[in-house]
Amino acid sequence: MTTREHIASIPLTADDPTAEASIGGLVRDATTHMSTLVRAEFELAKGEVVAELKKGAKGSAFLVVALAVLSFSMFFLFMTLGFGFSEWWNWPRWAGFGLVTLLMLITAGALVLLGVRKLRKIRAPQKSIAAAKDTVAALTRRGDDN
Repeated sequence: MTTREHIASIPLTADDPTAEASIGGLVRDATTHMSTLVRAEFELAKGEVVAELKKGAKGSAFLVVALAVLSFSMFFLFMTLGFGFSEWWNWPRWAGFGLVTLLMLITAGALVLLGVRKLRKIRAPQKSIAAAKDTVAALTRRGDDN
């Protein structure tokens, strides 16, 4: 974070140090301080997350450009392989390119099978769901006599 943002702070002393504080005033002050503390922590976390997201966006932009260059380069690799196979084994050009096409289809099929297997393993976040249910149950039981 390059710019300083104003984050609310909790006052450490009362406005009038000689004043006697009542229980209600102390509770009000504690509530105010807790609210200010939570807001300050939230703002700090938000600032850190935004800064990290900006770094991630810049890094991913470089990766996207690299993938674009790689994808255009693959065309030349496949052309080289097609011509190479036909030259190395004295095959007609169509046979060299046919072999390259066959290898590409086999590779694509294998990658599809691997991807489908990985996608079938995706499960719901059971721990998070259980924690959320526990929280809801605890908050709804709050008014009960138990």
